[in-house]
Amino acid sequence: MNRNLLALCCTVSAVLILCLSTSAQKSRRSIEIVPARSYAPLKLETSAELQELLDGAVGQVMASFPDGKFKREEIAATLIDLRDAGQARWASFRGEEKIYPASVVKMFYMVALERQLEDGKLVVTKELERGLRDMIVDSSNEATQYMLDVLTDTSSGAELPEKDFVRWQHQRNRVNRFYSAMGYSNINVNQKTHCEDAYGVEQQSRKYSGQNRNMLTTNSTARLLAEIASGRINTPERTKRMMDLMARDWSKPSSDPDNQAVGFTGKALIDAKLTRAKLWSKAGWTSRSRHDAAYVETPDGLKFVLVVFTENHANDRGIIPTVTATIIQKMRR
Repeated sequence: MNRNLLALCCTVSAVLILCLSTSAQKSRRSIEIVPARSYAPLKLETSAELQELLDGAVGQVMASFPDGKFKREEIAATLIDLRDAGQARWASFRGEEKIYPASVVKMFYMVALERQLEDGKLVVTKELERGLRDMIVDSSNEATQYMLDVLTDTSSGAELPEKDFVRWQHQRNRVNRFYSAMGYSNINVNQKTHCEDAYGVEQQSRKYSGQNRNMLTTNSTARLLAEIASGRINTPERTKRMMDLMARDWSKPSSDPDNQAVGFTGKALIDAKLTRAKLWSKAGWTSRSRHDAAYVETPDGLKFVLVVFTENHANDRGIIPTVTATIIQKMRR
């Protein structure tokens, strides 16, 4: 081969390698989860009236436990009044405290997935639809693991060498970058949910002692649910799809105390006999925590988001319904 031809071949090869590398980088960037160009955060106005109401509801629950057995640091709550979606009012009790969210984080993965679908970066399949439904309706941990793999192009397995793990972790943080781009802060949403424990690279991602576990605040959770309920987080069609998945029929009896429809916020609607009240929610519970993120509409015009996280009171199933009942009574006045 003469020198000119050899030089040409080398040049072509270099260009091809560069193009392939550039293409791969563009491909990787193209599946980042990005907010819609039309997205605008929900405007929230601090309300002294709601603050007094929420503080009273939380204080009432704490006082019902004898000898200080319910500590202030064991509960956080955020309330958003959505009767005027253009200028929502809100209040919080320890609303910026980072707390392990259990299955409430699944709502964040649902929103990210619908964003990817709307942007055409994921394609709907029957399996994807099944996984999404099971994650939100049945709160399946296995479905959630599948959803996070799809969203981040990662998968569970053995621990990785440092260089490979850094790349893996960057991809797993894709959902975090999405929420950061929308102004969400003080949260971590990059871990799978498990029935027992994480192993291998999943435990490596948690930093072994849990320093990198999922964390949410009631403020961020309430904001997201309010942005879904008010229709600003995605298109009307996709917002409706998310709301349909979170719709809870609390009128149907259930013997399961952890049923998302009747075991959390829904119990307050049942006890108050609020027929025709509507509930959308995502609950979460572990052996030591009990949480609910709920959007409620009542026949007399109340529209509110209430998020309550509790720790060290997993078996005290009356806390969330009691706070909800007090909120409804006082907001009606």
